[in-house]
Amino acid sequence: MKKQIRALILLVCMALMCSCSQQGNDTDSRMDMFIDELMGRMTLEQKLGQMNLVTGGDMVTGHVMSNELEQMIRRQEIGGVFNVKGAGKILELQRIAVEETELGIPLLVGADIIHGYETVFPIPLALSCSWDTVAIEKMARISAIEASASGINWTYSPMVDICRDPRWGRIAEGNGEDPYLGSVLGPAYVRGYQGKDMSGKDEIMACVKHFALYGAVEGGRDYNTVDMSRQRMFNEYFPPYEAAIRSGAASVMNSFNLVDGIPAAANKWLMVDVLRDRWGFDGLLVTDYDVISEMSTHGYASLPEASVKVLEAGTDMDMVSSGYYSTLKQSLDNKAVTMEIIDKACRRVLEAKYRLGLFEDPYKYCDTASVAGKIYTPEHRRVARDIATETFVLLKNANQTLPLVPKGRIALIGPMADAANNMCGMWSMTCTPSAHESLLAAMTKELQGKAELIYSKGCNIYADSTVENNANGIRPIARGDNELLLRQAMAAASKADVIVAALGESAEMSGESASRADIWLPDVQQKLLRSLAATGKPVVLLLFTGRPLVLTWEDANVDAILNVWFGGSEAAGAICDVVFGRVSPSGKLTTTFPRHAGQIPLYYNHMNTGRPDPDAKVFNRYTSNYIDESNEELYPFGYGLSYATFEYGAVSLDKTTLTAGDSITASVKVTNTGHCRATETVQLYTRDIYASLARPVKELKGFRRITLEPGESREVTFTITPDMLRFYNSQLEYVWEPGEFDLMTGPDSKNLSSVRFLSLIHI
Repeated sequence: MKKQIRALILLVCMALMCSCSQQGNDTDSRMDMFIDELMGRMTLEQKLGQMNLVTGGDMVTGHVMSNELEQMIRRQEIGGVFNVKGAGKILELQRIAVEETELGIPLLVGADIIHGYETVFPIPLALSCSWDTVAIEKMARISAIEASASGINWTYSPMVDICRDPRWGRIAEGNGEDPYLGSVLGPAYVRGYQGKDMSGKDEIMACVKHFALYGAVEGGRDYNTVDMSRQRMFNEYFPPYEAAIRSGAASVMNSFNLVDGIPAAANKWLMVDVLRDRWGFDGLLVTDYDVISEMSTHGYASLPEASVKVLEAGTDMDMVSSGYYSTLKQSLDNKAVTMEIIDKACRRVLEAKYRLGLFEDPYKYCDTASVAGKIYTPEHRRVARDIATETFVLLKNANQTLPLVPKGRIALIGPMADAANNMCGMWSMTCTPSAHESLLAAMTKELQGKAELIYSKGCNIYADSTVENNANGIRPIARGDNELLLRQAMAAASKADVIVAALGESAEMSGESASRADIWLPDVQQKLLRSLAATGKPVVLLLFTGRPLVLTWEDANVDAILNVWFGGSEAAGAICDVVFGRVSPSGKLTTTFPRHAGQIPLYYNHMNTGRPDPDAKVFNRYTSNYIDESNEELYPFGYGLSYATFEYGAVSLDKTTLTAGDSITASVKVTNTGHCRATETVQLYTRDIYASLARPVKELKGFRRITLEPGESREVTFTITPDMLRFYNSQLEYVWEPGEFDLMTGPDSKNLSSVRFLSLIHI
């Protein structure tokens, strides 16, 4: 009987599709007619079931809610599941949903595919340092191919939260501190995941998160509250969300934090006035993990009341808390909510499934026979390795210590050297770390027959085992005796000509629930590095990290610092490519590195004060500064060295007055004055001198990645239009005001050549 019902649904669908094709092939009309018919046969409980999202528990992001997943599907209590791994397992769940239920509605199957599936790419913060939209889109495309082959049709990515506080662990999951760059990179993720229209078998649904302002939590402490003006929201934090949504993202996830004292998911101004009405988002809106039930802890509302408020705020699907499924029937009976708003939410869930093609082919993502040929392939691994090299940022290179010449004796020392399970970083729970190569293995292979490699672990992650356990999470690194490890390291260093120190954070020291009050290198690692530097031998610091760290001592005392972030499953080979000079590093920072944690938040596009410090390096009383620390950052936004050197000419304009409907062309000549082929990211900034609201001291407005041969020059041009100068005023109107502007170009946000132009509404 159920198979007959299923067949009937498909026949109705096909008939409607044929009918509407004759009327202009209107896809939305076909979808509406199909869903109208389906919802007309659904009970209230079945509708609420579609709005219920539960975890399978294979890839844990919190406490597992249910151990009876199959029974829940048979009872039509859920519309989707996440964190289930394995094509065969997902196929069975989908089969139960389609063939063993009255309505045969397929499941959404989600997962946190953040920076790869089995083939793991660098963490998103690292990817942003490539400034390469093509590479990011390619990463997302490969992620979608691998995840879809395993049965997954929905990824909770990209995270586009702006973050200016490196204490927040989830800074690793985003694109850094700048709204313009975030607005360019977010859509690249969406295009890669969703493809043309999600119709292909390897195209999955993207989910923009976390709406809104999650990266601005107070104190950098995860899940904490947020408080800021709406003018600041629109100018500094909202642009990446809006850009990703306007690029076609089919779903959005709201955030854990309070906004204006209201949990974001229940904030109707955010979800309806801004997201739905102002930006025109009509896709699927889902809560984050257990958000509705946590509103009672916020002191905002009980589960039944919170469920109503979240639903009325436009959220369609409840992740894990089961507030919708367990309370909305009673709320409907009590007239606390209307059937109309329940229907609207249920419809959006069904629309997402329709757009994914699940009603046409419920097993679209369950081709178990082809899985092996699509996952962790040699081609995918090659791309991952190439992209990883683009993300590494060379922070210091005194006396051209890098690249290393493979000769003599090289000491590889540090807890990250032989930690294959640590290479991928946070949110890589779908991969198989045992398949990944450690840095030690890669360097051993690299130096075979060329140089002697001397290895020593050197130290633990932290001196204290309890703190280290807190830091390591699910992927611990074996510990040893601190003093014995240090003695062994110094013995290895004594035999070497050059020392490579592989230090930094373990994978789980960044990401969700991994905030740090202290963002220096951990204690015992500092002790090791100071001891290695004291030998007087050249020391190269390979820095593994998911956030900016305070590296003031390291910058002053170590010969070379290469920030390799967490480079993914192919990180070890990529590190060798750069360290030994086959590839010149080209990464540029997308977050400011502070000199001291007390400077946080520290970001390049800040507002000026009425009393700016005239000299950031010297204390000046009655100006905006610190008694005990400079205002100056250690490494500015956009910074990154190369094995080549680049000479910038002065920026020039084809005209100095900009009017409505017109443009200015800015030009700057860039020359590779070094001895190797290398890639440089040329950056464009503007400053609005006077405006109705104070504007930042500078704002990124464009960039160009160029690759030059030694001695080659290129004229890099930018087109300046009035739209680039717009901002949200105090009435939240998106305006362009006349006046003077500075235009600046250079290799980073600090080292810039400037020219002034005049903007006029009318001439």
